[in-house]
Amino acid sequence: MAGVPTTYDAPVHIAVIGGTGIQSLPGFSLAATLNIDTPWGAPSSPISILHHPSPTTGKPTPIAFLSRHGLHHELAPHEVKNQANIAALRHIGVRTIIAFSAVGSLQEEIKPRDFVIPDQIIDRTKGIRPFTYFEGGMVGHVGFGDPFDVALAAIVRQCGRALEGEGVRLHDTGTLICMEGPQFSTRAESQLYRAWGGSVINMSALPEAKLAREAEMAYQMICMATDYDCWRGEVGEDVNVEMVMGHMKANAENAKRFVGAVLDELSKEEHGDQVLARHLAGQMKFAGGMTHKEGRGKEVEGKLKWLYPGYFD
Repeated sequence: MAGVPTTYDAPVHIAVIGGTGIQSLPGFSLAATLNIDTPWGAPSSPISILHHPSPTTGKPTPIAFLSRHGLHHELAPHEVKNQANIAALRHIGVRTIIAFSAVGSLQEEIKPRDFVIPDQIIDRTKGIRPFTYFEGGMVGHVGFGDPFDVALAAIVRQCGRALEGEGVRLHDTGTLICMEGPQFSTRAESQLYRAWGGSVINMSALPEAKLAREAEMAYQMICMATDYDCWRGEVGEDVNVEMVMGHMKANAENAKRFVGAVLDELSKEEHGDQVLARHLAGQMKFAGGMTHKEGRGKEVEGKLKWLYPGYFD
């Protein structure tokens, strides 16, 4: 957009990664558009810095917004620039990510247009997508027992419950199946995921959540059900793009209000330590320190020094 600054001097601590149905956030003013070049390439889209008045101080809280699938939804799930996306956000100061995703429902009680705040993930991707920063001569391991940030999830659930009387239907927990795609599931796969206890299914949670954890970021996904996948087996009910987009369009305002309410809450000073993810700070300094200096791959060492300044000197 002409006349919009291409730099932003202050750190930005909160980001929204928009997926299918969330390509923008109304009510926010555009302060800058950043094109960040990372050692893993360019992100999926330029990063928009949005200003939103804090509900407590009235001062603008900067929010970074990134379109997971590109500005025109041109990137398939396996083509999303996950490493670059997370690295670029960390580089500008982001430590908390709210991610949004359309999902298929694997349970009768989760109806299309319901929102789900998942607390677990089962990985059904196939290793096609780069899923770590620690490879090529630097070994790092990070805990992933709780793939979403527990304290951040509590804040998101609180905001969702507050909107339940205004058209938002919320499911507090759930197991998210992340599949490879871009094709939807077979009927046999869909039934298998139900037998495993899966609640919803998408193609976007991984490796996004894994990379966010390596980048010491608090991460939570807000999911909106748009279909029943194909497990029901009833004529005309199998998931298709028209069905997904129809439900997204019909429920877009609720989705944007939900995300907006979460951002309002996170901008309160009482959540300062959580927004900065202080409970995660420094964990990769020790995790990545497993490889002795003389054994490190020079290329990956340079990349990691860019991502974690001061960690591996």
